[in-house]
Amino acid sequence: MKKTRHPLTIVLWTALLTVLATVLVLNFIPGEKKIDQHIEREYGLRDPQFRRAMGVLLGPAIVQGNRFEALHNGDQIFPPMLAAIRGAQQSITFETYIYWSGDIGRAFADALAERARAGVRVHVLLDWVGSAKIDERFLQEMEKAGVEIRKFHKPSWYDIARMNNRTHRKLLVVDGAVGFTGGVGIAPEWTGHAQDPEHWRDSHFKVEGPVVAQMQAVFMDNWVKVSGQVMHGERYFPALQAHDARAPGAGGGAQMFSSSPSGGSESMHLMYLLAITAAERSIELSSAYFVPDALTRDALVAAVRRGVRVRIITPGPIIDAQTVRGASRAAWGPLLEAGVQMHEYQPTMFHCKVLVVDDFLVSVGSTNFDNRSFRLNDEANLNIYDEAFARAQVATFEDDLRQSRAVTLAQWQARPLREKAMEHLASLLSAQL
Repeated sequence: MKKTRHPLTIVLWTALLTVLATVLVLNFIPGEKKIDQHIEREYGLRDPQFRRAMGVLLGPAIVQGNRFEALHNGDQIFPPMLAAIRGAQQSITFETYIYWSGDIGRAFADALAERARAGVRVHVLLDWVGSAKIDERFLQEMEKAGVEIRKFHKPSWYDIARMNNRTHRKLLVVDGAVGFTGGVGIAPEWTGHAQDPEHWRDSHFKVEGPVVAQMQAVFMDNWVKVSGQVMHGERYFPALQAHDARAPGAGGGAQMFSSSPSGGSESMHLMYLLAITAAERSIELSSAYFVPDALTRDALVAAVRRGVRVRIITPGPIIDAQTVRGASRAAWGPLLEAGVQMHEYQPTMFHCKVLVVDDFLVSVGSTNFDNRSFRLNDEANLNIYDEAFARAQVATFEDDLRQSRAVTLAQWQARPLREKAMEHLASLLSAQL
C-alpha cells in the first residue's frame, strides 16, 4: 500500500525548501543595480577633471604628502609588517581574507598577542570563509592575550542571507600612522621569493602620510558592522603630517578606495571603468583573477582602438582556481582581436593586483578584475597619483612580463576543442567568480 505523507510533513518540507531557495537568491543576486551603460570619454587621465571625479564623484578626497614603498613577495613583505606590529605603541587594526597557519601564521599571532599583553589595543577582523583553515590555537592564544578578534559574516540564522558577501580587504594599520595593503594573505604560499610553484608571486605596499587615516576609516567601516564598536580618538586617528615632496618616495597624492555590496558595490567597478576610459597612452594590468564583464572588455577594446597600449598579465597553468582561469580565457577573443596583449605568468601562481595607467595612476589592493570583486565582496584599493612611483611599478611589470608567455590570437583560436568546451562551461559561472 502506498504511504500517504502527513500534511504537516509536507508543510515543513515546503517551508524548508522555500527558505533554502530564498537564501540562494539573496546570496547569488547582487542587491544593487548594475552599471549597464558605457562610460563616455570626456577627458584624459591627467586632466584635473579626472581627479575631481575620482575624489568627489566616487571616493574620498585625494590627499597629498604621502610616502609609498612597494614590497615584492614574502621575503620583502612580511618583515616590515611584523616590524611595524612589534613596534606598535597605541593600536593595531588588521583585516584580512586569508589567515591560515604555518610559521608565518604563528609569527603574526605571536606578534599581535605580545603587543596586546603590552597594553596596545589590537583588533583583528578575519573573513569567516577565508580564515577557515586557521589553526584554532592561534585564535585562542591571541584572545587570551587580549586581542579582539571578529569573524566577518560568520553564519548565523539572522545573517545567512549575506554568506556570499565576504571581506576580501587586506589592511594593516599601526598606531594610525603606518599602513599596509595589497594582495598578500597570511599563509605559507606567500612566504619566500616566488622561487617555486609552492611560493607565490605577489606585491604589497607600505604607506605613510595623511592617506593612512583613510585606510583606518575603511577598516572601521567593517569593524563597526561586525562588533558594533565605534573606535575613534588619537589612538586610532592621530594628526598626520604630510611628507616633504622632495624626500625619497614622498609627496604623492593618494586616496583609499573601498566598495561593499551593503553600500556602493558598483563604485570599484566604476573606478576602473573611468580609469580605463580616461587612459591616453598605456594600461598595465597585473590581475590574479581576470574575468572581465562585457563593459570592461569593451572599455579595454575602445582604449586600444584610440591608440592606448594595453598589456595584461594573468596566472598561467599554476593557479589555485582552474575554473577562474578557464572563464578568463573564454573571454579573451575580442581582446586579442583588438590588440590587447595577453600574457600568462609561468614560474608560479601570480597573485598580484596592480593597475598602472599612463605612468601616473597606480591602483593597488585587494580587488580582482572579476564580478566577485566588483559586486559581491568588500574590497579596498589604494589609488596613488605619482609619476615616479608609477614608473617604478611599470618596471616591476616589465620584470614580470619577462617571466610570462604571450598568448596570440592564433594560439587562442587553435586551442583544443575540449579546452574550449571546458572554458565555455567555466564562463557560465562568471557571475560568481
